[in-house]
Amino acid sequence: MAYTVLARRYRSADFDEVVGQEAIANTLQNAIKLNRVAHAYLFCGTRGVGKTSMARIFAKAINGGKPEIDAAIMTGKDTDVIEIDAASNSGVDNARELIANAAYRPLRGKKKVYIIDEVHMLSNAAFNALLKTMEEPPEHVMFILATTDPQKVPATIQSRCQRFDFRNIPAPNIAGHLTAVLKKEGVAAEPELVFQIARLGNGSMRDSLSLLDRVIASGEKKLTVKTLEDLLGLPARELLGSMLDAFTAGTPAAALEAGDTLLKRGVAIDQVFESLLERFRDLLVLATCGMNTELVELSDDARKNEAARSEKFDPAALVHMIAMVENIQRSAKASACPRALFDACLVRLALTDRLADATSMVREAKGATADARSPVGAGVGAGAKKR
Repeated sequence: MAYTVLARRYRSADFDEVVGQEAIANTLQNAIKLNRVAHAYLFCGTRGVGKTSMARIFAKAINGGKPEIDAAIMTGKDTDVIEIDAASNSGVDNARELIANAAYRPLRGKKKVYIIDEVHMLSNAAFNALLKTMEEPPEHVMFILATTDPQKVPATIQSRCQRFDFRNIPAPNIAGHLTAVLKKEGVAAEPELVFQIARLGNGSMRDSLSLLDRVIASGEKKLTVKTLEDLLGLPARELLGSMLDAFTAGTPAAALEAGDTLLKRGVAIDQVFESLLERFRDLLVLATCGMNTELVELSDDARKNEAARSEKFDPAALVHMIAMVENIQRSAKASACPRALFDACLVRLALTDRLADATSMVREAKGATADARSPVGAGVGAGAKKR
């Protein structure tokens, strides 16, 4: 049999299985219980946060009840729950066909539900054709529109919908779901690996599951952070930690050696910069808000280690480091010799304290010279000598 990817096999099939969008799930459930189901909904949010899954679950709660109907709805094959991809059916003729078919009553369910994915891709003519039906739909018709770009959906359409904004799923929620998936799959993995995958998913459950699929395909008996780093060409977390320690110790040689090791392993310069920015940001938040802050998404062990490291950094210095890395990263992309800029950046980061001290000394020297030249300054100096 053909392999079914994790993102499809472990897709939420019930309101209770929804991860990260519990408030929306509860609202839709209550709408059904109170018999307050609207005729049109607009689901907004980035990719992989559960818009289409929620639409199917909602349609199943309204029309389902029998196993064969439930299965058909959740796989997008039910005759009364019609899924349309607006990206490939954006023309006015497609909208007119939809409107014409909407006149027919559902075959076996209570409602004929139209789920229109990426609805913002419809043409203006198609939106205009759809508008009248959405304004005064037949009693048996319901629309669920899904989009990753709500700004492109006309206000006239939005005003006829109940809008729900799907937020990015927090990394701890994704990590919890991935852990459950690994258990069901019988695959052992380091907790830190699971959390790293959750962070790399950037709030998308589907992207996180797809990445987990790739890591499992490596065939390792136990999945480790190193497996992920080798697969994606990510900088080794330990080496980056050594680099950060070199910055706090003021040892540019150690920072250069760590950077050289990363590049020799095939990690791109831009990727090192990206990872440094992420680590500096975590350190900045931990140094400012404390170890227990929810503003950083780290596993328990990584949080303890980074919190201890953050005590060696000054928040103002971290702000300076972030700005420096971002500027040099941009310059390196357009440079004929990005390695020189990379090495210069590491040395400068390791010498931040010394450079700051030198700057302070220069400013103090300039200030003393100015005081000595001014009549007030001369008087003060003379008075000091007399004492």
